[in-house]
Amino acid sequence: MRKILRTAALAALAGAVLGPLAALAQQPGADWPVRPLRVLVGSAPGGGTDAMARAVADRLGPLLKQPVVVENRPGVSNTIAADATAKSTDGHTLLMGVVTAQAIAPHLLKLGYDTNRDLVPVAFVGGVPNVLVVNNDLPAKSVQELVALARKDPGKINYASSGAGSTQHIAAEMFRDAAGLDLVHVPYKGSGPALLDIVGGQVQMSFDTMPSVIGQIKAGKMRALAVTTPKRNPQLPNVPTMAEAGLPAVDVTAWYGVYMPASTPRAVQARVHDAVNKVLAMPETKTRLETIGAEIAPMSQADFIAFNAAEFKRYGDLIRKANIKVD
Repeated sequence: MRKILRTAALAALAGAVLGPLAALAQQPGADWPVRPLRVLVGSAPGGGTDAMARAVADRLGPLLKQPVVVENRPGVSNTIAADATAKSTDGHTLLMGVVTAQAIAPHLLKLGYDTNRDLVPVAFVGGVPNVLVVNNDLPAKSVQELVALARKDPGKINYASSGAGSTQHIAAEMFRDAAGLDLVHVPYKGSGPALLDIVGGQVQMSFDTMPSVIGQIKAGKMRALAVTTPKRNPQLPNVPTMAEAGLPAVDVTAWYGVYMPASTPRAVQARVHDAVNKVLAMPETKTRLETIGAEIAPMSQADFIAFNAAEFKRYGDLIRKANIKVD
């Protein structure tokens, strides 16, 4: 009898101790992830979104104890990757979202998903300026000289973008409108192929993101004329802002953040949010992102959700006011 009572007491004690742990393990996300993770990127390798995704993904795996693979699905202004993420059901797909797909393209393109309904902002990463770059053979050493050249030959200067509705497209349209120019839009499936054609002279200019162009600029393969942010960037201290060049209306920041399907359990969202912020706090990550001109700006998930909504409205208003259309 004593043995039975002792066994019963030990069982009760074990239940008291392990019960809450067992309940915790059954909560959504407690044992997540259970398989490798994918981070979808809506641009080709070599683009700004790709660079930001890899900087985060390379350090994320050890924190989540699963491999993290970056998968490029370029095209349609980064929305192919966003669409695939929104419709994923494996519970292990993340998106490196960018302002292009999350706040601009929905106002210009007919999409197969609703970005505000089907995706949830989880962890903000940071932002980078767009940079006005031109082919080295173009006889324009400043924004003012580029404007004069474009006015002299209307419709003769082409500008590249990573797709209709991208920040490159929006910034160039702001520039065209503010300076009263006739420019021709040439959209590409990502920054990588677009920049190859700028170097080769097939197109003359672009407002590409800092991570995409910083290497080309420093290698002397193209010329930077201005950045689109209110302040100069430390990586290009001698390059003026568009405001300094006399066109303050051209104000664009390409920002990035991790998104997941809206059906993702809150506990999983919280775990990803915390892990991404830990990655951003690592000195090696900071150095890697700052080297490509990024400004890291972690925020709470609630703040990121509010920021996403504000940017969605801002770009919608801007696109309607400027009557920007896709080609």
